Amino acid sequence: MLIMDRSFSQLLLLLILVGGTILARADDPTLAAIDNGTVKVGIDQAKGGAITWLSWQGSPRNVVNIADPGRLIQQSYYAGAALDRKADGQHAAWSPWTWNPIQGGGIGSWARVSKFEKTDDSLFSKTIPKLWDMPDEPAAAVMRQWTGFEPGMPNAVVVRCEFESHRQPDDAWGPAVPRHQELPACYFTRRFGTVKSYLSDGRWRDETQPSGPPWGRATPPRKAMACFDSAGQGIAVFSPASTGPWNFGPHRDGDSADPRAGPCVHVAPIETVKLAPQATLRYRYWLVVGSKADIAARLDALWAAHADEKLVVE
Repeated sequence: MLIMDRSFSQLLLLLILVGGTILARADDPTLAAIDNGTVKVGIDQAKGGAITWLSWQGSPRNVVNIADPGRLIQQSYYAGAALDRKADGQHAAWSPWTWNPIQGGGIGSWARVSKFEKTDDSLFSKTIPKLWDMPDEPAAAVMRQWTGFEPGMPNAVVVRCEFESHRQPDDAWGPAVPRHQELPACYFTRRFGTVKSYLSDGRWRDETQPSGPPWGRATPPRKAMACFDSAGQGIAVFSPASTGPWNFGPHRDGDSADPRAGPCVHVAPIETVKLAPQATLRYRYWLVVGSKADIAARLDALWAAHADEKLVVE
């Protein structure tokens, strides 16, 4: 979820006051995972089919923050005008708000997975997302996600995303306008608080940002940023389809390794798109894990193979 100018504390208070019972029921996950002996990655059918588990030999605990439906590693899109729909149940902390389908779910409820498939080395989910600003409103949209391992790279996960918008052309949100899209939205546990942009050939640039939101902005030249813990283990996000500055930064202080804790670290590659009421969007991204040297070697190889990949909008 892209947090703009609203206070995250308002969201947390909402989840405590009105969403607690919903989220407690969803805390009993139906996690499906694949494991190649180096990396384990999982999606949860009770949480919209988004990625809710990522671990590896150097970091055996789950590093994905799953505190609420707006966290996770997930698809998130924005379109149309920002509307005041408080009369329809929109929460005041997120009003006015654009049309914002979220793979994980709405503010206090989880999205529904309508189809799921698993093989030894792949996961597929088809999801009816929910609108983030509403307590329980399905979006007129479909999200599909294919998750697997990059061939020849045991510490790299590749994710293919597809989004279909099925809004009515004359609905209240109106015609397409330029909006930032998250490719994807990523939330990690707070202990991965050292953020770096990858420059190439093993070189990194430190990125610093006070606890937010608002988030920091950075433009990684090789379309990759990584979050590291104090032991030197990290997660890199490589998203060649992004062309704008990325959002990044910590939320609240601390060094928590608890995936359900409020403190977290956020990274989101950004691309600006005019998303029409009826449109299809496709892209791929990669998650690379391990030490700084391990990640750098993989990012160089991925850049050589996939630097020219673009976001497809039809």
